[in-house]
Amino acid sequence: EEVAEAPAIPVALQEEPVEEEAIALTAEEEPAPMTAVETTPAPEPPVEEEEEKEEEQVEETATWEEEEEEQEEIDSSLPVAQPTLSQPTRSTVLITGATSGIGRATAIEFARHGYRLLLTGRRSERLFALKEELEQTFGVEVYPLLFDIRDGDAVEQALNSRPDSWKEVDILVNNAGLAKGLAPIHEGNLDHWETMIDTNVKGLLYISRLISQGMVARRKGHIINISSTAGKEAYPNGNVYCATKFAVEALTRSMRFDLYQHGIRVSQVSPGHVEETEFALVRFDGDAERAQIYQDFQPLKASDVAEAIWFIASRPAHVNIQDVFMMSSQQASATHIDRSGRA
Repeated sequence: EEVAEAPAIPVALQEEPVEEEAIALTAEEEPAPMTAVETTPAPEPPVEEEEEKEEEQVEETATWEEEEEEQEEIDSSLPVAQPTLSQPTRSTVLITGATSGIGRATAIEFARHGYRLLLTGRRSERLFALKEELEQTFGVEVYPLLFDIRDGDAVEQALNSRPDSWKEVDILVNNAGLAKGLAPIHEGNLDHWETMIDTNVKGLLYISRLISQGMVARRKGHIINISSTAGKEAYPNGNVYCATKFAVEALTRSMRFDLYQHGIRVSQVSPGHVEETEFALVRFDGDAERAQIYQDFQPLKASDVAEAIWFIASRPAHVNIQDVFMMSSQQASATHIDRSGRA
């Protein structure tokens, strides 16, 4: 078959050839390629400056480490706060005259800190009521001992009757004491004198002799005697009462000489006027009107003295507070009291 020839293109439709230069883009018209921004590197410091900087950094680091070590030494020397007791301790405290006043307040204070309590007294109803109160309130163990501290045989029998689990006493608080009468020496009542001497001096001796034997055997213990400002300065008509408290002061010092070599601490608290006690009522043989001696000034409270006793007992084993001599801010001595009203 014959192939037909293609028709000729009209001259008007034919494109004229364009010169290469007309369609070529110049280098200036071409878009610049996308390139990363180049950062001009900072000139390197001289070798000497670099070495100086390194030395300074080493010195700063060494200084910082030294300061940190010094701070650690300071921190380690500071006292560490101790947590509040949440569980009862196995330590046992024996408190005489626990049914009222300072003795009762001291029992409450030690119960609050979880101590096992050996409490002595003459009034059974009060003693067993206190036992129940402390057990229910603080969940501590309480063992009551009912006897009259003036009776040496009764003291020994009661202490020997304790079960084995109550034989070890860590702290003895010799609190039992009283005043009877307020008369000049030539008018003194002999029964009053006998009662004060038997309670304040002989009773303390009966208890201390028996309890200190166990402490010596264990080479551990603390005896805290409750004295008075009357053991440091006498006052008119206080004759025999002052004499018994001077005796407590002397006994405390002598007992310390006897017992320190056995690892036993001996301390004393000497308070001035204290309310929340039966002191004045007993002194005046139950005369409630005459016993109103605190109406025009603020004396110490029994709880104030109890806190001082606890402070003494709670010091580290190497610390022995030998005496706390305390009065209210309105009392300067046995005979100097600001009675302008309760502060």
